[in-house]
Amino acid sequence: MLGWFDPLDLVAISVFVLAWTSYAVTMEWTRLGRGALNARMDEERAVWMRRMLRRESRIVDTQIMAALQNGAAFFASTSLLAIGGALTVVRSTDQVASILSTLPVSMPSARELWEVKSVGLTVIFVYTFYKFAWSYRLFNYVAIMLGATPPASEQGSEEAERHVRRTTRLFRSAAMHFNRGQRALFFALAYLGWFIGPWVLIASTAAVVFVVWHRQFASDSLRALRDDDPPT
Repeated sequence: MLGWFDPLDLVAISVFVLAWTSYAVTMEWTRLGRGALNARMDEERAVWMRRMLRRESRIVDTQIMAALQNGAAFFASTSLLAIGGALTVVRSTDQVASILSTLPVSMPSARELWEVKSVGLTVIFVYTFYKFAWSYRLFNYVAIMLGATPPASEQGSEEAERHVRRTTRLFRSAAMHFNRGQRALFFALAYLGWFIGPWVLIASTAAVVFVVWHRQFASDSLRALRDDDPPT
């Protein structure tokens, strides 16, 4: 199978995998990732759960949780559509190649190479669906934990504290899988560059890494959450 790939193709896909892996590890396992936008929102989730414990009425909390569930469900449904589209490309290799041959871009000439790329795209979308579907399920579990939260009159008890800690950890897990699903969607866009050529894959991967990195570490959203900025 390696005979279908030019050396530059192997370099390009290696750059793609290394960039995705390095970014994910940096975000989830390193000290640098603790200053990212996602980590800041994890802190806010803990604050939310503690403040929710003090409230007698938790209708607003359940409505927010329903909105988060709907978001995960939307992306899971979108991933299913993307899987169907990718499988259609795999099954219609000859027709797609014939159409793309009329475009002023250099496309892979080997049918096998095209099919390998299409299967790879399908695998990414399957992974994306799994992450969003599991995130949706975890948000359901968090909703159950919200319903099981002790009343505000028991907020100082050890049982209430344990419940808040468990709910927060579960909430963070749901958000982590949702973030992984979104990350996979972003890198799937970069992967599309490989259908044009290895250099385009390298360029699109670099562009996606720059965009997601900027969003997490240098965006207006992150600056809005910092407490050391002067008031406006």
